[in-house]
Amino acid sequence: MRSVLPVLTVVVAIFGFWYLAVLPMNAHQAVLDAERAGVGVIPAEASARRDLSGFTLLARNFDVVTAGVWTQERPILPAPHQVAVELWDTTVEKKITSKRSLVFHGWITLSATLLGFAIGTGLGILLAVGIVHNRAMDLSVMPWAIASQTIPILAIAPMIIVVLNSVGLQGLVPKAIISAYLSFFPVVVGMVKGLRSPDAMQLDLLRTYNASKSETFWKLRLPASMPYLFASLKIGIAASLIGAIVGELPTGAVRGLGARMLTGSYYGQTIQIWSALLAAAIVAATLVGIIALIQRMTLKRMGLA
Repeated sequence: MRSVLPVLTVVVAIFGFWYLAVLPMNAHQAVLDAERAGVGVIPAEASARRDLSGFTLLARNFDVVTAGVWTQERPILPAPHQVAVELWDTTVEKKITSKRSLVFHGWITLSATLLGFAIGTGLGILLAVGIVHNRAMDLSVMPWAIASQTIPILAIAPMIIVVLNSVGLQGLVPKAIISAYLSFFPVVVGMVKGLRSPDAMQLDLLRTYNASKSETFWKLRLPASMPYLFASLKIGIAASLIGAIVGELPTGAVRGLGARMLTGSYYGQTIQIWSALLAAAIVAATLVGIIALIQRMTLKRMGLA
């Protein structure tokens, strides 16, 4: 209960702030809707009304504004309950094979995420092992790995997709490669730190026992790196999901959570955009939670927890 209460407090605070932010964000449209319906009278010309901020309109027409800010069909900022209704409608009410089902679109994005995460994790671990055991790789590969993360993913994603499309690779693979590009770096950094975490006394002890490099790796360096590896995997899986969503945007994809956000922006369906965003957040939290569960089980079995 002690661990759940702080989380619930933060969640309640976020939703409370969200509801309050809806008022000034949607005030202009609420006033216009009220004028068209003849519900309220706004003592200002149209030109002057456009100059008023959402807070000013809210203060002058509180009753009129609050009646409509949380029920607009295309609000600037949808209310939490509107997003919740949209989520329920697109996950429970729709068949999972429907093109309007977030479960269907979520699975498309999740597939690319998991494939990219697997590629990025494998590549990151291999690079980390090479960096730790080979000074030339440490001096050459590590700076390039750091430099690769300075390139904005929105700039490189279209190039990756175009190049792969030219050689016949479409659909899942380009998005997975973009996911791998974002997820491998945290794994490299975390794994290098973990493999180098044993202190000099522990290494000297193994040298005293005449242990080989492979024995030192399997019996000391790898077990010591596990806490660092799992911490980096949590970051990597979230970055991999971002990569999969970003990979769907430049192609004008029609499937995936990124595609739902894209079509929502085309048609001004902000509720659809926010429901896809919240669905992506739920997927990310679930994936991180699964890794955290595996971490506890692994470290407990190894006697490190």
